[in-house]
Amino acid sequence: MFYLTSRWVKPLVLTAAVLSLAGCGLPRSGPNKQEINAGADETFGNSFVVPVDHQTAQQIARAPTGGFSSAFLNAGEVGSDTIRPGDTLGLTIWENVETGVLGTRGVPSVLDQVQVDGAGMIFVPYAGRVRASGNTPDALRRIITEKLDEQTPDPQVMVTRLAGDGATVSIVGGVGAQGVYPIERPTRTLAAMIAQAGGIQIEPEITKIRVLRGAQSGTIWLEDLYSNPALDIALRANDRVLIEADTRSFTALGATGAQNRVAFESQDLSAIEAIAQVGGLSSNIADPTGIFVFRDETAQATNAVLNRTDLQGPQRVAYVLDLTQPNGVFLARDFMIRDEDTIYVTEAPFVQWNKTIGALTGSLSSADAINSVVN
Repeated sequence: MFYLTSRWVKPLVLTAAVLSLAGCGLPRSGPNKQEINAGADETFGNSFVVPVDHQTAQQIARAPTGGFSSAFLNAGEVGSDTIRPGDTLGLTIWENVETGVLGTRGVPSVLDQVQVDGAGMIFVPYAGRVRASGNTPDALRRIITEKLDEQTPDPQVMVTRLAGDGATVSIVGGVGAQGVYPIERPTRTLAAMIAQAGGIQIEPEITKIRVLRGAQSGTIWLEDLYSNPALDIALRANDRVLIEADTRSFTALGATGAQNRVAFESQDLSAIEAIAQVGGLSSNIADPTGIFVFRDETAQATNAVLNRTDLQGPQRVAYVLDLTQPNGVFLARDFMIRDEDTIYVTEAPFVQWNKTIGALTGSLSSADAINSVVN
C-alpha cells in the first residue's frame, strides 16, 4: 500500500483546491481565447474565427459609403438673379417720342407689381405676354425692348425684382446660423453657402454633409469637400443641406482601459486607433494574442476571407489580431473598424491562475482565522 508522507500532503491538497476553484465560476471579464476558438463552428453554422493577415485586411477594407451622384456633380451653376414663377417685377419704360404708346418723352411709364404667373409669363402693354421665368432681369429687358420697338422707336426699358428672392437653400444642423439663404453670386456652390451660414460648428474630422434635392440625396465628408474640388457642387432652388456629426460607433469590452460604447473620432478608424481610444490594452491582464473584432459580415466578404463560395446571407465573423507577431501592430493599423463592431480583448491565461491562487489563499486565511477563533 502506498502512503503519502506529510511532505507531499500539503502540495497535493493545494493542487486539488486550485483545480476545484478553477472549475468554479471565478469572476472574469469574459471568455478566453481558447473558449472563443472552440465555440466557433468553421464547417457548419454561420460563426467563424478568422486570424487577420495582410490578405484578410486588404480583402475586407472598405471606406465609408457616400458621395454625390452624377446628377449632383454635373449640375451647372444657376444665376443668382434668375426670375421664377411667383416673383414680382417692376418695369420702367422711357420712350423717345413726344407722344408714345405708353407715355411722353422724358416721363417714364412705370408698371409696378407685375406678377410672374404660374406659367412663368407676364403681360406688358403693346408687347403682349412675355416669358419672364428662366430669364435674368437683363435678359427680360432685352426681350421687352425688342417687342416694344415695333410699337415705339428705341424704347428704354428697366426691369427690377420687387419681391421674391429667387432660388433659396435651407441649411440646418451644425452650422453657425441655421436658416434659409438665397443663392447669390458669391454663394452658388456648397462650400460658399456653408461659409455664408457661419461655417461648421462641430469637429471637422467627423462632419458629414447631406444634400437633399427632391427625391435625390447625397452625403460626403467635410474633409473630402475641401480636398476634392469636384464635390463643391452647384446648388439648386429648394436644396436642403444638413450638417451632422458622424453617428458611427463601436463597443469595447474585455481587458481594455475602458469598456464602453465609443464614437468614431475620424472618417477612417483602424483597430490600433480604436484600442488607443479606449486607453489601450490593460497591461496587467490583457492577452495581446487574443484581440477579437466581432462583426456581422456580408456573405461576399466571408467567402473571400475563408476561400469559399457556398455561404449566403449575413455571417458572424470574429477577426482575431495577434500583436505579438512581427507585423502584428502593422496589421492592426491596416485593419479598419466599422460601425457596430465589437472589440473584445481576452485575458492572459495566467490571470485566471492568479485569481484562483488569490481566491485559495484568501479562503485559507479565512479558515485559519475561524480556526483561531474556535480554538
